[in-house]
Amino acid sequence: MLSNVNTWARTSITLKLIIIGILILVLLIPTNMIQDMIQEREFTRDSAIQEVASKWGLDQTIGTPVITIPYYALNANNQPENIKHYAHILPEDVRVKTKLVPDKKKRGMYEIVLYNTQITIEGSFKSEMENLKKEINAEFHPEQAYIELGISDLKGVKDIVSFVINDTAAYEFNPGVPSADVYNSGMSCQVDLTAQENFNFACAVNLNGSSSLYFLPYGKKTVVELNTNWTNPSYQGAFLPDTSNTNESGSYAKWKILQLNRNYPQYGFNDFIKQSEQSAAMTNGQKDSSFGVKLILPVDQYQKTNRSAKYSIMFILLTIVSFFFIEIINKKRVHPIQYLLIGFGIVLFYVLLLSISEHLNFDAAYWISCAGIVTMISMYTQSIFKQLKITGLIAIILTTLYIFFYSLLQLQDFSLLMGSIGLFIILGVTMYLTRNIEWYKETEERPTAHTSVAAD
Repeated sequence: MLSNVNTWARTSITLKLIIIGILILVLLIPTNMIQDMIQEREFTRDSAIQEVASKWGLDQTIGTPVITIPYYALNANNQPENIKHYAHILPEDVRVKTKLVPDKKKRGMYEIVLYNTQITIEGSFKSEMENLKKEINAEFHPEQAYIELGISDLKGVKDIVSFVINDTAAYEFNPGVPSADVYNSGMSCQVDLTAQENFNFACAVNLNGSSSLYFLPYGKKTVVELNTNWTNPSYQGAFLPDTSNTNESGSYAKWKILQLNRNYPQYGFNDFIKQSEQSAAMTNGQKDSSFGVKLILPVDQYQKTNRSAKYSIMFILLTIVSFFFIEIINKKRVHPIQYLLIGFGIVLFYVLLLSISEHLNFDAAYWISCAGIVTMISMYTQSIFKQLKITGLIAIILTTLYIFFYSLLQLQDFSLLMGSIGLFIILGVTMYLTRNIEWYKETEERPTAHTSVAAD
């Protein structure tokens, strides 16, 4: 009785399938560890980038000049209160031109994109004092007005910045802003605007930054022109460029944004812009109105490796199922430990891919890892079945799977379609090849065959 139970345990297809299912679940543990490792290496890369960028200049966001006027609200007796508030006036029109020159730097084995940009900002202001006085009963002090210029990381400023009014008067900017109503970071200069109704302005900024450059559309009409010799720009933010062109020599983009495209007026009190944007975020999810460009590297090996690792469980399942059907068709038993070793070989592919891609490009790393794993598993298959035909079949199956999954990585927009079609074909082929297998008969015959071998 005990002998029959042992024989059934060794030969039962149902039990073998249960064991294979458990092994696949076990292999999910190292698979998840691989994905954690990819994220850890990506975090290390990002930390290295952040360290270099913090000394050169971080991602930059440029805000156009804004007039800030102190005022004191009047009480019921028409006397000013002691609390100082600020009113803000946005420019009528703004024209921004920037030439962005990127530079690649190395931090160990990590590549970092830095840039220097020369920005010229021109435009005009229209006095809104009468409108401000109609809005609120207050005592305004235009003689103590400030011009604010928003720059997210002042560490990147390389030259003195001056604010020129009507091509005559020039004021030098100082670090900091009088209030955080409009800009959390930037520079400002004090200007007496008592006699200034409408005026033109101009300023130029020599700025260092890293990875991305954004602008805020605070003009009633804001026009931004950007030139760069970077050939892989990613235009991001609340607005896409009206005109853009990318070729071998670089990229050009032009934005034109109107007041009607924003969610805030030309003038207001305290943090009226932030309140308007928060209200817009609650309505349509748009956090702010900034827009600009991100300088992306042509290949992000961590992103591609992570995408590849997401297919790992499918790859493991298809490989082990292939071995299982070869075992059934050839009546050659494969031990669960051998299945486990084959599964670990598939998992090892992603470790090789991650480590090699940090030193070579992703495509080369993929095919080197593929060649190593296919060779290793094929040799192991030969030691199990001792048939070149089966070894060649396993090598073809693995190579086909690697080519299939590599194609999915390249076809981002069609990966779901191609993946579903590929799985459909794989399932159809599997059904065709196993159509003549009588599963109950296989289970009944295998103990008999084992007993006769033992008798001999």
